[in-house]
Amino acid sequence: MTADARLIVPLDLPSTDEARAMVERLGDAVSFYKVGLELLASDGMALAAELKGQGKQVFLDWKLHDIGETVRRSTAVLAGAGCDLLTVHATPQVMKAAVAGRGDSSLKILAVTVLTSLSEADLVEMGYRESARDLVAKRIRQAVEAGVDGVVASPLEAALAREIAGPDFLVVTPGVRPAWSAKNDQARAATPADALAAGASHLVCGRPITAASDPREAALRVVAEMAH
Repeated sequence: MTADARLIVPLDLPSTDEARAMVERLGDAVSFYKVGLELLASDGMALAAELKGQGKQVFLDWKLHDIGETVRRSTAVLAGAGCDLLTVHATPQVMKAAVAGRGDSSLKILAVTVLTSLSEADLVEMGYRESARDLVAKRIRQAVEAGVDGVVASPLEAALAREIAGPDFLVVTPGVRPAWSAKNDQARAATPADALAAGASHLVCGRPITAASDPREAALRVVAEMAH
């Protein structure tokens, strides 16, 4: 079985030992992993290095958001780790600082537009007057201008990202839920096939795989959906 490199599985688990066990269970069905804040609080960078040593691709989902100089310096450090993707929040100063920090390394910067857990009502409560779609569109244009490599956007806004940014822009879509799984806390979700058809370049699919009784079989089912 050759894994589909468009599928990213998040290792959102309490410890690096549990993450390692999940990687072992998934075996050859998955080649791309996301290491997020939960593991950053323990030993996430060591795990990332182990995954790279195994020939896996690694997505550091740190969502950096700080003053420009701090983001630039942090990105420069992370660029030296040899990982593949890094998220920052989609504000112009942050994005430009991350691009400067990664320099000529192979690290690709993704801008987080609007978190997929946020509904229209949530955005109103936060003080935004724009709809989720309008806010995502604005941030995609700012991301292109800042020179980042792609965005993280809901599957429902993947087509918008592709339309604005063109064919070579990365569009990474969390909130992907196969037809046979629950949506959980993803307010704006889509199936793997629908997300790819809309223009996604990569899919992040977590609990339908990692919470399954047989994670490897669940991953293979997602890969099969992606092939149609």
